[in-house]
Amino acid sequence: MKEITPTKSICLFTFVLLLAGCDSLRFAPSEQQKQNAWLHNRTATLAAQTAQAEDASEKLQSLSGLSELQSQAFTSYFGLPKEFPKAASAEEILAESNWQLANTAVQQSGDRPDAWQVADSAMELGIGICALLGGVYGTRAVGFLKDARTKSKALQEIITGNELFKKNNQSQVSAFKESHRSQSPTTRQIVVEMKA
Repeated sequence: MKEITPTKSICLFTFVLLLAGCDSLRFAPSEQQKQNAWLHNRTATLAAQTAQAEDASEKLQSLSGLSELQSQAFTSYFGLPKEFPKAASAEEILAESNWQLANTAVQQSGDRPDAWQVADSAMELGIGICALLGGVYGTRAVGFLKDARTKSKALQEIITGNELFKKNNQSQVSAFKESHRSQSPTTRQIVVEMKA
C-alpha cells in the first residue's frame, strides 16, 4: 500500500474542494442569526402558550408545540447571542426591529465563502504545514503548493477575463463558445464550477 504524504493529502483536499464547490461551506452564525434563532424560539414558545390559553384546536396546539420544540434545535445549533432582543411579550416580539432582524438573518443565511478564497486559504495552510514539517518532502510540497496557487490565480484571472469579454462583446459570444468546444469534459466541469 502506498503512503499518503502530506502533499498528496493537500492536493486531494484542494481537488475535492474545487470539484465540490463551496456550497456546502458556510460562514459561522453571525450575532444577528443567533439573535434571530433565539427570537424564533421565544416566538414559538409564546405562540404555543397562546394557542393553549385561547383553547385553540388540538391541531393548532400540536403544531405550535412541535414548532416550539423544533426551534430549540435552531437555538442550540446557532448558539446563544451575546445580546438578547426584547421578547417578553407578543408586542415586544412583533416589534419592527425584530422583523428587520429576521430579514437580515435570512439575507445572511445565503452567504457562502468565495471558492477562490477558500482554495487559496487551503493552499496557504498547506504551505505553512509543509514548511513546518520541513525535510525534502516538505520542501517539495511547499514548491508544489506555491506552483498550484499561482496556477489557481491564473485560472481565476482567465475565467474572469473570459466572462468580462462575453459580457462586453455579446455579438461574439457564440464564436467564443465555439472556440472552446474542444475542451475536455473535465476542463469544462472545472470552469463551470469555478464560475459559480
